[in-house]
Amino acid sequence: MAVFEPKNPGYRAAAAAMFDGQLAMRTLGIVIVRLAPGDVELAMPHSPAFTQQNGFIHAGIITAGLDNACGVAAFTLMPPEADILTVEFKTTLLAPARGERFVFKADVVKPGRTLTFCEARAFAEHDGKTTLIATMTGTLMAMLPRQAPRSSQTSPAVRGD
Repeated sequence: MAVFEPKNPGYRAAAAAMFDGQLAMRTLGIVIVRLAPGDVELAMPHSPAFTQQNGFIHAGIITAGLDNACGVAAFTLMPPEADILTVEFKTTLLAPARGERFVFKADVVKPGRTLTFCEARAFAEHDGKTTLIATMTGTLMAMLPRQAPRSSQTSPAVRGD
């Protein structure tokens, strides 16, 4: 894994505040376990409320955890004035999401000024074993404040009527 230097010296507090502002993560019971520049680990306890018809955690819930892990990892490398938005991801489901606890680990592969590419893995912990259940690749966008356009000093166009 590459070692990255954050652009925001207050990246920890900024990432925690961004994460805490997401009611969806609170609803799912997902918390930050570990946070470093370009690297994060999130965790979620099992909840029957999030299961599908076979009793496994629904793929949409697992995908939400992976997406958020990618977002937090990417956000740790963005400048202080940035916000973040996912623009693309691909999830591969490798095993049923059966477990007492689920862990979502993500790391930045390539940070950019606007787009950041991440990879994530989801694990299920069950009966003392840890099983890789899903992977994700994701692209996240830094949403930076826009500057006002310069005023035009040209004369108005002449219309031919």
